[in-house]
Amino acid sequence: MTRIALVVSDVDGTMVTKDKRLTDKVLAAVQRLHDAGIGFTITSSRPPVGMRFLVAPLGITLPIGPFNGSSMVDAHLKPITQHLIPEAAAKRSIEVLAEYGADIWLFTNDEWLIKRDDGKYVPHEQNTIQHEPVIVDDFAPFLANACKIVGASADYAMLERCEAAVQQALGDQAVAVRSQHYYLDITPPAQDKGTFVTAMAQRLNISPEAIATIGDMRNDLAMFRVSGLSVAMGNATDDVKAQATDVTTSNEEDGFAGAVEIILKHNAATPA
Repeated sequence: MTRIALVVSDVDGTMVTKDKRLTDKVLAAVQRLHDAGIGFTITSSRPPVGMRFLVAPLGITLPIGPFNGSSMVDAHLKPITQHLIPEAAAKRSIEVLAEYGADIWLFTNDEWLIKRDDGKYVPHEQNTIQHEPVIVDDFAPFLANACKIVGASADYAMLERCEAAVQQALGDQAVAVRSQHYYLDITPPAQDKGTFVTAMAQRLNISPEAIATIGDMRNDLAMFRVSGLSVAMGNATDDVKAQATDVTTSNEEDGFAGAVEIILKHNAATPA
């Protein structure tokens, strides 16, 4: 076994509660990692601005991975690497999302663009990323700078069908995967949380086997596959749990702290 030198965690459904809070136990668990000399960072479907208020409380100094890991920014949110959705794929994504009746959002590196502010999940996203959307009449002028496109809907079954339809329509031109049951994310091709983990291993000159990952949704599976140890949250679906090396309790039961305990026990049982 390889000792863990870095932990990469998802945010929503993993580190924060349903009301988007970092609990005292989560903060204490991250401090335990720091005290043990284990690096820590986060990757999320959120835009960079939606991760800024997590950096200081979590003591993050390493790069973080917004937009499902398709971008990398430093702890001050300055871009290190950035990938964009090809313009034709962005246009086609919006067409398919519209066919299925999803509420459509477009994110550039700095802005969240919407066409209507009465969508069911707009207030939820505002609370999550603590950033106001910009209402536009047409997405066309922004397609060349799209970092992420989101289809939002309370009809989970429809969004699952839409996910398959977008994947079929785009092929390898973009990545389409749900980050929540109610959010379908379209992000740049050949980039995901797994490529972020691999890039972090290269930056720190460590093996991916020395990285532990924590998450709850299918968009976290890419980083589970490339890391040496992976922990699924108790609120994850069975198919996500089945692809992790370990399972903890839910995000409402401080499951992140439980995941950290698993990682620290792993290191205690692994010779230096």
